[in-house]
Amino acid sequence: MAIVSSYEQDGDAANKATKSKTKNLDPKPNSADLNNEKHNNLRPESFDEYVGQERLKQTLSISINAAKKRSDIASMGHVLLYGPPGLGKTSCAYLIAKELGSNIKIFSAPALERPKDIIGILMSLNQGDVLFIDEIHRLNKVTEELLYPAIEDFEVDLNAGKDDSTRIMRLKINKFILVGATTKLGYISAPLRDRFLHVHRMEYYTEEELSQVIAKSAAKLSLKINDEALLEVASRSRGTPRIANRLLRLVRDYSEHLEKNLLDLETAQKALDLYQIDKHGLDNMDKKILQVLIEHYQGGPAGLETIAGLIGEDKNTVEDYYEPFLIQSGLLLRTQRGRIVTEKGLEYCK
Repeated sequence: MAIVSSYEQDGDAANKATKSKTKNLDPKPNSADLNNEKHNNLRPESFDEYVGQERLKQTLSISINAAKKRSDIASMGHVLLYGPPGLGKTSCAYLIAKELGSNIKIFSAPALERPKDIIGILMSLNQGDVLFIDEIHRLNKVTEELLYPAIEDFEVDLNAGKDDSTRIMRLKINKFILVGATTKLGYISAPLRDRFLHVHRMEYYTEEELSQVIAKSAAKLSLKINDEALLEVASRSRGTPRIANRLLRLVRDYSEHLEKNLLDLETAQKALDLYQIDKHGLDNMDKKILQVLIEHYQGGPAGLETIAGLIGEDKNTVEDYYEPFLIQSGLLLRTQRGRIVTEKGLEYCK
């Protein structure tokens, strides 16, 4: 028996080969036990500690508790999380695994190029494991179709034999929970999307929620910070926990450079101004996008590729990273004719 492109007749040998190749796709940070995730020390350790996304937490907690009562944790169903980057999709996947008491394996969709990659991963999963696939909308078609029987019936299709004697074998695999994350829900095919039981949009955070995130992170970093400084960092964090934690690390470095025992408002303001993050959370590239539209197109409309070319940035970066916050802030509009700077955006750039 062989798996996909291997044609050995011995089934055990094929399974061993698949597991061996899987190790190359499963780097230590992804396969490590949750308790050893030192590089993710700012991640929340429970849903109680997880700030924001209240509806998501409530519905997942209900399903997890129900699955535990049935003594079948995989029955909680597969989860699809979508929304802008940095809002906690990966952290949520970690917490699902922790709440279930199972292991998690993390992969990025572009890394799963060959059919044998996903087959090997699926066959290596233990009962109740969580498989997290980031940017799941970037799965190639063959890999996606191999996932269908796996996430629906917990089976995989294997090719066995050579040439005219090739046959398809369907084998059972351990039940698992797939957690998919994407920044582009519309790019996911309907057959894949419909196989997820839970589909949740990750929402931007309020300044109050971000202040809580920053306070928890500051405690983990052994950093003393007052309430005014907390709010200042939160107000410049673009509604995104990942950015809030990044800014917190920057202002911590600035504070320690000045040998201050307490991070106060003045220090936070000076640090963030130094790093060119303004009071609305916009950086130089955000401002450049607005200014280019105003200077070259009287505020728009202009196409995405045109804007990307004028500012010297990749169009996917503009669309996925910069645009969502500019639109959320009411500074930019995305229309069928192109991007347009709003009245608020024009006022901001004066």
